[in-house]
Amino acid sequence: MDDNWTMDLTRTGQAGHRMSIVELRQYTLHPGAREPLIELFEREFVTGQQAVGIAVGGRFRDLDDPDRFVWLRAFPDMAHRRRALEAFYSGPVWREHRDTANNTMVDSDDVLLLRGPGFTPKPGTSEVFATVCHPTDAASFDAYAARHLGPGHALHRTEHAENNFPRLPVRTGEDVRIWFGQAEPVPWPTRRLRLEPVKPWNS
Repeated sequence: MDDNWTMDLTRTGQAGHRMSIVELRQYTLHPGAREPLIELFEREFVTGQQAVGIAVGGRFRDLDDPDRFVWLRAFPDMAHRRRALEAFYSGPVWREHRDTANNTMVDSDDVLLLRGPGFTPKPGTSEVFATVCHPTDAASFDAYAARHLGPGHALHRTEHAENNFPRLPVRTGEDVRIWFGQAEPVPWPTRRLRLEPVKPWNS
């Protein structure tokens, strides 16, 4: 696995320096389970995934839902994604801690497969806005993005390639745009997430 890629993406993803395959994962948890999951995730799953070539991006508490955990991870391409996920989910870290993690979760299938730069908030950021938009016209959205979204918004689009790791489902049949940070209102259906970055375990 290309560990240099992993580290570079984590540091530069929000500046839009390279396009990657990105998963935006939103977990619905049992009441009171979010903090135990975050502690486990930061202690075991960040380094465990990085060790097999997965770039772990931002991890967040949903400020409007105490039972929701949101995070991103990225891969340079779909083939790398399949190999890295196979390595992690058949490896010792997941094998040891999967039952504890799964017992915190009501649902872990709200996953969007995207193409974009990835996103990790700057150190010290206390709140992040993420907009999930379903544009009805791609050309009109591109015009909106050219006017209102810069590299710092880390714009992502749906990746329509077939999910090559079906053990982990992803949402299909939709075409979304996702970006981070404030922007002008849009004339299409949107969902806005208000997120608090999780402090890195080793900070």
